[in-house]
Amino acid sequence: MSTLEFNTALINLQQNLRLFALSFTKNEDSANDLVQETNLRAFRYRKQYKPHTNFKAWVFTIMRNQFINEYRKKSRQNTIFDSSEESFILNNHTEDRQSPAGYINKKEIDRQIQNLDIEYREPFLMHFEGFKYKEISEHMNIPIGTVKSRIFIARQRLMKTLPDFQYN
Repeated sequence: MSTLEFNTALINLQQNLRLFALSFTKNEDSANDLVQETNLRAFRYRKQYKPHTNFKAWVFTIMRNQFINEYRKKSRQNTIFDSSEESFILNNHTEDRQSPAGYINKKEIDRQIQNLDIEYREPFLMHFEGFKYKEISEHMNIPIGTVKSRIFIARQRLMKTLPDFQYN
């Protein structure tokens, strides 16, 4: 794909990119920044695009990954977004605050956890709450190896049913 064809294809996606960015950020200025960064990265890595593959999916993946990377960076800085009109960035001092709008759908994750068989859900939730393998083993009256296996299987099933929340 020539540079001219690449630029034309990218320009033709701008409205779709903006809408996709808004679905992540819920804020016009942040969405515009995300679109701009996506365009920059797509152009910078244009040689990695494989001709005759889905260009739109390639660019949208760049945007999604860019959003996730920025979110993780902001999380490490212990800040959250405020989606009010003033668009403050606040220090996150409490653990019960919501993450940036549109990023993690807690209800979906909880629903998928509840869909796990009880034999996997119970040890998984106990481990998630901070119980040690030995404590889970004693509570459920099963061997530690079985506890580890069930937690592993629960994680695998959750990753399969929640692909949008996996680390790349």
